[in-house]
Amino acid sequence: MNNTPIVIPGVALIEEAKKKAAYTAIDVHVKNGMAVGIGSGTTIVYAVERLAARVKQEKLEIVCIPTSFQASQLINLHGLPLSDLSRHPELDIAIDGADEIDLNLNLIKGGGGCMLQEKIIAFNAKQFIVIADYRKRSGFLGQQWKKGLPVEVVPSAFNPIKLYIEKKLKGIVVLRMAVAKAGPVVTDNGNFILDVNFDWPNMGNNTLLYDQLDSALLKIPGVVGTGFFLNIAKIAYLGRADGGVDTLIVK
Repeated sequence: MNNTPIVIPGVALIEEAKKKAAYTAIDVHVKNGMAVGIGSGTTIVYAVERLAARVKQEKLEIVCIPTSFQASQLINLHGLPLSDLSRHPELDIAIDGADEIDLNLNLIKGGGGCMLQEKIIAFNAKQFIVIADYRKRSGFLGQQWKKGLPVEVVPSAFNPIKLYIEKKLKGIVVLRMAVAKAGPVVTDNGNFILDVNFDWPNMGNNTLLYDQLDSALLKIPGVVGTGFFLNIAKIAYLGRADGGVDTLIVK
């Protein structure tokens, strides 16, 4: 019997691209003595893997601040020092993935449901670094990511918020449902997520329009946060299908 695992070529290329981007970011940016924000998602798994290897090989003294339960588990799994914003309110860097990246390094995040804590960590870091594979690059937000903008909401207010977004902001709203349980997805903060699609092509690659929409959403009572990450990232590493890594910088 042949027990060799079957690897789908396309999947293998994507995973290698994620790994290349993550390894590059860790090798370029992590220095001894740093407080490092650790993001969430599939690409961050490779970042923590590489970080743990460097800590072991180079005897680096760092602390890791997680953005989610998943991130905490990864940090503990690799034996890295775990901290929080109470002890380290100012971070040297934060490294995280993205669901979509436009030409100005504006992001949509929250496909994994962790965008609120991810944004808090990114905001409190001196430098926010994005790692992703080539599929996440877009000419404008909403071009590649078709699942909508994640909006985290207080559970008791989700229905009026949904109606308001549909009527006033002309969004198409879906309450995100769980896969392995009955009912909606519940975030680490105990909230629900609305996935909202807008008329993305008409916004084009316009940061001002994204910012106006973000502000309109955040003014709604019960909205805790959105998946818009605007004017936060200054550098991104995107793994390519050919094994290379593209570096995107906004000055």
